[in-house]
Amino acid sequence: MTEDCLFCKIVSGKIPSYRVYEDDSVYAFLDIYPASEGHTLVAPKKHFGNFTDMRAEDVTTLFEAARKITAAVEKAFSAEGSNIGINNGEVAGQEVPHVHVHVIPRKKGDGGRGIKSIVWTETDTANLEGTAEKIRKAL
Repeated sequence: MTEDCLFCKIVSGKIPSYRVYEDDSVYAFLDIYPASEGHTLVAPKKHFGNFTDMRAEDVTTLFEAARKITAAVEKAFSAEGSNIGINNGEVAGQEVPHVHVHVIPRKKGDGGRGIKSIVWTETDTANLEGTAEKIRKAL
């Protein structure tokens, strides 16, 4: 836990929330500025500023909880699908520097769009092999 982290305060109960799920490692609660009814945030109880700071075991635990919560949210709101995602870093829209997964239930005709609508930059697709090689080297 980090003293000045908003989500750490929510997880610890210092700030009230609308909790929908909790286990030893994960705390899930409603987003107070929802994109749609049932928009839920799934956060690890342990503080991680960025997704890439997490260990494999922590990622597994977080996403298993997100899977379970997504199924429940879709059922509760008769959703036909969901957007499930993480904003990793301030430039990517992460407003609270504590890893959290957004579960946003979706219905046909709701006016929302897919994940590619977040950003769309002109990219040279003529050299996809070069792009893949850059990533392979970084791994």
